[in-house]
Amino acid sequence: MEESRVAVIAILVRKPDSVERLNGLLHEFGQYIIGRMGVPYPKRGVNIISVAVDAPQEVTSALSGKIGRLEGVSAKTVYAPAEKSADREN
Repeated sequence: MEESRVAVIAILVRKPDSVERLNGLLHEFGQYIIGRMGVPYPKRGVNIISVAVDAPQEVTSALSGKIGRLEGVSAKTVYAPAEKSADREN
C-alpha cells in the first residue's frame, strides 16, 4: 500500500445545493479525515471549508477530484512535505 501523507483540501462552495453531496463524500472518506473547519462568508456568497487528511496520495487526489466536480464547488490540495525516514524514527 502507498505511504500515507498529510494534506489539506481547501474547498470553496458557492452553490448551497451541493453541500449535501459534499458532506456525503466527506463521510465516505471519513476514515482519512483528521478534522475539518467551515467558515461561512455571506458577504461574498461563499462557504470556505478546510479538510485535513492523512491518506495515501491517490486517495486524497480522488477525494479532491470528486469534490471539485460538484457543481458550484472548487477544491485545491496542499500536501505537507514528505517525511524523511530518519524523521519517522525520532
